[in-house]
Amino acid sequence: MSSVTLMITYPFVIILSYLIGSLSAAIITCRVMGLPDPRTTGSNNPGATNVMRIGGKKAAIITLIGDALKGFIPVCLVAILFPNDSTLMACSALAAFLGHLFPIFFEFKGGKGVATALGCIIALSPWVALCAFGTWIVVFLSTRISSLSALTAAIFAPLYLWLFDASLYVVLAVVVMDVLLIIRHKANIERILKGEEKKMSFGQKK
Repeated sequence: MSSVTLMITYPFVIILSYLIGSLSAAIITCRVMGLPDPRTTGSNNPGATNVMRIGGKKAAIITLIGDALKGFIPVCLVAILFPNDSTLMACSALAAFLGHLFPIFFEFKGGKGVATALGCIIALSPWVALCAFGTWIVVFLSTRISSLSALTAAIFAPLYLWLFDASLYVVLAVVVMDVLLIIRHKANIERILKGEEKKMSFGQKK
């Protein structure tokens, strides 16, 4: 791309990706289904795990898919339109992720970013996403702790990307996501270390 095209394309993609990421699936789902605002109920986190506590499995699945799609769609579009520009893909992924964490449409009060990060990684590298999901499954089946499973999968994601020869910018983007994920899960990490983190059960409302 020419320098002029770059000056137009990069800001446009970053802003659009951020705006898509700012569409909180948890808040929108709860409003549509007549459920309490996830930011003020349960763990106060607008994410699938808290939505499951509030409204059950159906609401949680919708939230999970919605949050993953808003990470997947912008990065996938960039991959289709600019297949050789891994830097632009990395920027799009990070912008969508930041949109989820700090959504402009919802007073910048977003979720922790696990599902959106997964959606981004699926678009960046389906094989890496599969490895990360497999890591999540193994840890979750062993512990039943959702936060620990997500953090473990996130920490291993940059390694998987490196093993699959992802570009440096993509790896760095996911490393930044990891750091932010760890920061957002600070309270969960403290509870995990104290043995106080809640384990998921499957007896919630349908």
